[in-house]
Amino acid sequence: MTGKDNVITRRDFLRGSAGAAFAAAVSPGALVEKIEKPEPGGKRSRVVLIRDADVLDAENKPKPEAIQRMLDEAVKALFEVKDAQTVWRRLVKPTDLVGIKTNVWRFIPTPGALEDAIKRRVLEAGVPAERIRMDDRGARGTLADCTALINARPLRTHHWAGIGGCLKNYVMFVNPGDYHVDACAQLGHIWTLPMVKDKTRLNILVVLRPQFHGLGPHHYSSEYQWDYKGLLVSQDPVAVDAIGVELLTAKRKEHFGEDKPFPQLTHHVVYAETRHHVGVAERSRIDLIKLGWKDGVLI
Repeated sequence: MTGKDNVITRRDFLRGSAGAAFAAAVSPGALVEKIEKPEPGGKRSRVVLIRDADVLDAENKPKPEAIQRMLDEAVKALFEVKDAQTVWRRLVKPTDLVGIKTNVWRFIPTPGALEDAIKRRVLEAGVPAERIRMDDRGARGTLADCTALINARPLRTHHWAGIGGCLKNYVMFVNPGDYHVDACAQLGHIWTLPMVKDKTRLNILVVLRPQFHGLGPHHYSSEYQWDYKGLLVSQDPVAVDAIGVELLTAKRKEHFGEDKPFPQLTHHVVYAETRHHVGVAERSRIDLIKLGWKDGVLI
């Protein structure tokens, strides 16, 4: 995309598309570069937000039965069917080699209850146990030859990428350091590589207790987590991350009383659409379906 009509300034970015969420996350003047504008019109994407006020126990651990119920309700709403098993039989086949890409960051890992819930439904869809793999940091070696992928990780701010979301979760399929340039702007490129392209059947962005602020690489503080008690589910990793940016932006404004800049620009989400055509970043083309608990929904 070239030419004056195909770039946007920060003021343009603040208008009603996906840019509103992203631009609100950075301080005035931070977007000094010109960022490609998502194409108007075009395809749409669906994201389901499901929340349950009782999903966490007294120690803030997810209740397995609640997680399974939330996942089932989310996929039924996403695909507009009445039975979750029907969805999973569409997503994976008994002949698939299924990889479940998790995240093992020790402070906020993909919950074991969610890993179990995904694996349970994949097994029920007829995939033999020996054809199901689960990994994070070894994904390049263990999941690259899979024919179907399920992507699940918690949402948090990220020192190099602005946010850690579903797009960022595939960085272990490559050398992560190769994608740190320009606030990880090219993360969408990973999704075009043969080892993952067109293989991802479902993206699950865990927003049970997201981390909305960080103070450096690998920083964790429970002070910056909150009990949102939700899951964001979509087939589109760009759309689900766009909603994740919107959610963290809203929480940061609520907590700090102002538009608090992210540690880095979150422009890799927009670029995943405009440069790599992986999904939809423009907010006006994302249909957000909200289920369950409504208190403090923020978005």
